[in-house]
Amino acid sequence: MPRITKPASWEELVRSAMLGTDRRPPEPGGGPAELLDAAALLTVRRRAGLRPAPAAALPEPSPADPRPPLPPAARRRLAQLLADRAASGGSGGRRGTAPDLTELIPQWLATANRCGYRAPAALLPELLDAARSRTDLRPQALAFAGPRGLWLAGLNPEWRFALRGSPSGSALPDVTDRDAISRLWEEGLFAERVALLGAVRANAPAEAPALLATTWATERAEDRLMFLDSLRTGLSPTDEPFLEKALSDRSRNVRSTAAELLSALPGSAFAGRMAARALSCVSPDIAGDAASVAVEAPHECDAAMERDGVVATPPSGRGERSWWLGQLVAATPLSTWSARFGGRAAQEIVALPVADGWAEELHAAWCRATVRQRDPEWARALLGAPSVPPSNGPGTASLAERSKLLAVLPAAERGDWVAGFIAAHGLSEAFQLLGVCPTPWSEPLGRAVVDALDIARDAGSYPWSFSGVMGLAERCLNPAEADRLEVLTTPQDDSEDTSPGANGYWSEAFQRLVSTLRLRAAMESELISG
Repeated sequence: MPRITKPASWEELVRSAMLGTDRRPPEPGGGPAELLDAAALLTVRRRAGLRPAPAAALPEPSPADPRPPLPPAARRRLAQLLADRAASGGSGGRRGTAPDLTELIPQWLATANRCGYRAPAALLPELLDAARSRTDLRPQALAFAGPRGLWLAGLNPEWRFALRGSPSGSALPDVTDRDAISRLWEEGLFAERVALLGAVRANAPAEAPALLATTWATERAEDRLMFLDSLRTGLSPTDEPFLEKALSDRSRNVRSTAAELLSALPGSAFAGRMAARALSCVSPDIAGDAASVAVEAPHECDAAMERDGVVATPPSGRGERSWWLGQLVAATPLSTWSARFGGRAAQEIVALPVADGWAEELHAAWCRATVRQRDPEWARALLGAPSVPPSNGPGTASLAERSKLLAVLPAAERGDWVAGFIAAHGLSEAFQLLGVCPTPWSEPLGRAVVDALDIARDAGSYPWSFSGVMGLAERCLNPAEADRLEVLTTPQDDSEDTSPGANGYWSEAFQRLVSTLRLRAAMESELISG
């Protein structure tokens, strides 16, 4: 090693590395090799002269977890799922005929939590790493990790999300300890306060607005918005006084959110004010035995409307009057319209012709009101029959809005409606609708999806267009369907109308579907049967 006559400081070496040894050599005539030699020598010198630090205090022992341990087979399966996630970088992906194990972790965790098992201590680090990289896993993963997982998260800064995201895991006080709650609410970090508000809301819903009111005037606008949004859970008439005050907030976003929440309370004074405005705009037009809907949209947005959350300035390309009308109707209790139209049911009202081209705007506003107020009768009326093309339906052609309407219906009814939709229109527009159906899919829905995939294959369709639906089928079909689907795994002969390589892909995709269903069945058996 060349002799270095004058030891350089670490800062000088870093400066030489950044500027280049030709511009700032570590010593006269020195180059890259001398810079590395000097760095190595200085590193050894610094390490040799390091004095041992005082020993840190040992952490408190982890709390006990009284839940039963996993059965051995289920423990091995969890280790396999987590190892596959780590090996794939957490991204999963389509891999030939093999199941995508990463996408099965949420189902495995949900089943393990239903069975009441505790997580193996040795797998807690991998479990917390998985939850750190995938926010959708966190609720189930943290519930499964239990008190030991939260104890471990407190020892590693990379896992602190677990303490912020779990009411039982951070240093949250007992929700009955008012002094401790008040102290944490006033002094805690924002994430701790969000968790605290959620815990109070879950335990005593009416006390959450009272807690918010203690510091509301001093909160930042973005924090007020997030706190207010947390009141969606457990929303009830007891929240009305606080929300009414929030209508006068200095932040437009806070005012709009308060108005939206109040519109979900049909008995509120706010809903009554909006109904009075909407009734002045929308009325029945009776001509003999024929009836239609007459619309006279607002001509101005006055200060009282703005105070009630009506946004005066429309988005680009939207007319002012239609924009104001939509906000008024969306905030009006749906029961208002039956009385307005002579006792007609929702289906009859929606079927009435609307004058002067206002049908699309009026029906879209009714859709928003239906989603806010969770009214199944209006949801059925606005969805119409599943066989009717979306463009000709009574409500909205938007699949995103139709998905929201579907979510209002009872779970079993959603699956039947989507099964009818797929039978009539195929899968090209069904992906979003499938996302709101309960899992595992009902037999009619599962059969409709598989039949539509089979029809698409026989028609020579591009298989890659259906990869999203196939992925959903792997996770949502009833595992008992695996044997019935076995026949679809046989490759078909190519024809002139078939896309190149399509039949091979279809065969591979159906093989992956069958193997995934069988793996899901095995996973469930390992957890339930032990």
